[in-house]
Amino acid sequence: MKPFLDLTIGFARTGVTGYGGGPSTIPLIEYEAVKKYKWMTEDEFGQTLALANTLPGPIATKMAAYIGYKVKGSLGALVAIVAHILPSLIGMVGMLGILYKYRSSPFVSGMVAGVTPIIGLMLLEMAYKFADKARKGLGFPIMLALSGISLVVLQFLNVHPGVMIGACLVGAFSIATFRNRKKAAPDSEVERKEESI
Repeated sequence: MKPFLDLTIGFARTGVTGYGGGPSTIPLIEYEAVKKYKWMTEDEFGQTLALANTLPGPIATKMAAYIGYKVKGSLGALVAIVAHILPSLIGMVGMLGILYKYRSSPFVSGMVAGVTPIIGLMLLEMAYKFADKARKGLGFPIMLALSGISLVVLQFLNVHPGVMIGACLVGAFSIATFRNRKKAAPDSEVERKEESI
């Protein structure tokens, strides 16, 4: 029963405090999943986030589903998704009329402007962590080259991010397959020599 309660509390918190939605919620989910409840390691979270980015649908919901499933199977996934979505849904329905009525109010505009730098900082922190992981995994020159290519393709050529992610996945899969075959080739040659002896 406690894992379900933890999932409910953890993802309800991300749903309530995830102002700005989508990517801005990811650092909050990381805090709950990695630091507070220790459902996964930081590396596992990074891999899960990368995988979730390749699938259609809202990123925060996919993360909730995966983490919930990891903790308590299908029912855990359902609990995590509902806990994440329900608070913001209730809040949105309750506040929509008020915010719409006072959307031109300096108070509402100031509230939005005040929270924007915090969201930007949270996203910057996530970007730094991913860049650091890429540097460790690929090396600094390759990481820098891929970042530059991604910037040009996404910002200046206006290619959809899904296409870029798909291309990177295919490229990474091809390189990993090639490396594994290369490693396996010397081992098979040694086995053949041993058999011939």
